[in-house]
Amino acid sequence: MPIWATPGPGGGYTIDPGHTLPPLNFTASEAAAIALALARSGPMPFDGAARTALHKLVAAMSAAGRTSAADLLARIHLLHAKRELPAAPVLRAVEQAVLERRVLCLDYRDKHGHPTVARRVEPLGFVGAERDWYLVGWCRLRGGVRVFRLDRIGMVEVTAERSPAREPPALDGQCLPARSWHPAIVD
Repeated sequence: MPIWATPGPGGGYTIDPGHTLPPLNFTASEAAAIALALARSGPMPFDGAARTALHKLVAAMSAAGRTSAADLLARIHLLHAKRELPAAPVLRAVEQAVLERRVLCLDYRDKHGHPTVARRVEPLGFVGAERDWYLVGWCRLRGGVRVFRLDRIGMVEVTAERSPAREPPALDGQCLPARSWHPAIVD
């Protein structure tokens, strides 16, 4: 942080104004919209980070702005379909692997209930569908890109091995739910 000093009478220390942040000026409706979008999205990867970001946003608002946003949110109600969550340790391990580009070793149960044990997967990213979240990764067992529904992952370990650089797969120019993809890549 650059600090400037001016010697002599009337001098002192000051922080360089070019290195300070402007105040956050979210309106009550903007803050409520962000909170609503997070609540509407349901369980998702990095949801813990989203909640802490929202807390930081709210803490930066004025007391009157926080009160107005809370009042607005009290007048909005969401109806959610029941969603199965992957176990928190599984989700956090997959998030870490995607963020740090680390190879995963996982036990997985496919859509027919068939298990594979100690499967090595190079994570490429996440895809969200209407009700579920999927890990997209290069499966070393299958030698190609595969999609893994997060709630079907059993044991998972983030290895120390870095994933090689791979381009995320093109999804026909759009992000499609896994059931719309070619069945060969959906496990």
